[in-house]
This record gives sequence, C-alpha cells and structure tokens, in this order.
Amino acid sequence: MSMKTTIIAEAGVNHNGDMTIAKKLIKVAAESGADFVKFQTFDYNLVVTSSAKQADYQTKNTGINESQYDMLKKLELSQENHFELLECCKINKINMLSTAFDIPSIKFLQKLNFKLIKIPSGEITNLPYLRLIGSYGKPIILSTGMCSLSEIEQALNVLEVSGTSLEKITLLHCTSDYPAPFKDVNLKALKTLRQAFNLNVGYSDHTSGIEISLAAVALGAKVIEKHFTIDKDLPGPDHRASILPHELNSLVSSIRNIELASGDGIKKIRDSEKKNLDIVRRSLVANCAIKKGEIFSSNNILQSSGKFLFENPSLFSPVLNFIWTGMLHCLSMYSLRIIKE
Repeated sequence: MSMKTTIIAEAGVNHNGDMTIAKKLIKVAAESGADFVKFQTFDYNLVVTSSAKQADYQTKNTGINESQYDMLKKLELSQENHFELLECCKINKINMLSTAFDIPSIKFLQKLNFKLIKIPSGEITNLPYLRLIGSYGKPIILSTGMCSLSEIEQALNVLEVSGTSLEKITLLHCTSDYPAPFKDVNLKALKTLRQAFNLNVGYSDHTSGIEISLAAVALGAKVIEKHFTIDKDLPGPDHRASILPHELNSLVSSIRNIELASGDGIKKIRDSEKKNLDIVRRSLVANCAIKKGEIFSSNNILQSSGKFLFENPSLFSPVLNFIWTGMLHCLSMYSLRIIKE
C-alpha cells in the first residue's frame, strides 16, 4: 500500500444484474477519483442452499420476502460480464476489483490479474478459501466484521503459512450491518487492530453518510471501502445503505484534503503563517517618548504592534515575557520617541 489512502468504491451487487447499471457505476466511481471500483463474484449454486433465508436487513431493504438463493440468482455476474466490466474500467481509467465468495470464483478472478485480493468478513473462518488465496502471495485486504481478535489471528496464520507474507495484508475494521448503527462502529478498534497485529489497517464503512469514513482516515486508516449506488430507491439488498454519486465525490475529495492536512507531525512555523508573525504577535514598543537614562516601566513600554524597541522584533517575540521582566527598572540607553506612520 502507498502512503495515499486507497479508496474502494464498492458497487457490489448494486448493478441488480443489469450491465447498463454496472457500467454507470463504473463511470461514477471513475469520475469521483476513487482508486478502485469493486464488484462481487459468486456462483449462487455454491454459496447458499435453496432454503437459505435472507438476512433481516436484506428483507427490509428489498421489500421482498424471498430466499437468499433466489435473491443472489438475480445478482450473479457471468464470466463474460466480468470481461465486459474490465474493459469498461480500462476505458474509464479506473482499477477494477471483485470479491470472490467461492473457490471457482477465486480461481477465475486470479486469471484477471487484479492488483490485490479482497476477502470479505464472512469468509474469515473459511479454511480452504483462505488457503487458496494465501497461496497466490498477492496483497490482501481482509475485512474483519463479526470477528474476534483470535479469529483474525487464526486467519492471518493460515494466509501466512499458505504463502502470503503478513506485511502484504491490510486489516479492515468493519461492522457487518446495513446500515451499521453509529453506536456499534467502534472506530477505536482501528488502533486495537494496529497494535495487536502491527499491520496496516483500514475501514469498510457500512454506516449512513461519509463522516465515519473521514474520521477513520484521520485515525490512520490506509484503506476506505464504501458502498455506492446511482439510486437508493432501486430494488436490491444494499442500495439503501449506500451513498449517492455526489456523496462519493465528497468522500474522495474530503479524504484527499485530510491527507494534505495530516502533515508530518513536526510542530513548527509553517510557510503560510510567517507573513502574519509581525502582525499578530505582540512586541515591546514605546508607549511614549522615553529619554536616555529614563527607567523602563509599565508606564512607558507595553506589548503591542507598532514601532519596536529592537531591530529584529521577531527574534525576541518567542521570549517576550522574559524580555519584559528583564527590562523593567532598567535604564534606557537611548532616547526613544513615537514615530507616526
């Protein structure tokens, strides 16, 4: 990972099985300035049984009481669809990713030679899945929703033993609900993950709005993943928990501003401040005409802007209070007078 925050615009299944919508999502992601647009790759016959029920949020968001099997059947992308989307990404100059949810899909995506591999939260205890991905030795982004630290540690061990060095792995903190309640976000877990595993961390954001992603970046997240849609009223399980194009634009531009504002951590006078030093800071000035040999006191000198007692007032400004104390009751070596501008 680079020093720049990697921003993944998660299209997911918000294409609704419609390639026209999928290509619109790619264009929106590219125009936002996101680094990747990501889809989901699965064979619905392999990932759920015909009797598997929807999650509560899926039933609520779709408004349709159907099985997971029937829902996913409508959202599956064919291999031909992937090649078409990849070409669309090349045209729009954005990197493409997809999350695999079964072994054949992992192998298929490997042929597309993506830059990195994304492991979703639900597969973190899937041993054959982890072993296969680990064997490729590619950079990995591992989501950790619904996970304990011990489960994350076990998954990391499997990936490392299978052939991926730990420094290639980024952990994404995540709350697996759609939308995720703010009270359950627990952004401080970013620090916990970083300290526990000494790896780069990021945030997969399922909350409403963009502010939690921005807070995560300020706390050191190196990767941000966020679902987006072209219309929240479209049918499908994830649209209502996704942000709109204008929000995605704001997310990306705000993250880039936070990167600029983060700085190097060195506390010093910045170039933009220097022009204001002599104007804003107080310096010692003569409050009235002072004769040679006259004693300095609070009656004839004060801290203000104006004609300075010293040739280089900025040199003395940082220790002004000490100079003030030291000058009181001393004799003036020169005659001083107020000069009007």
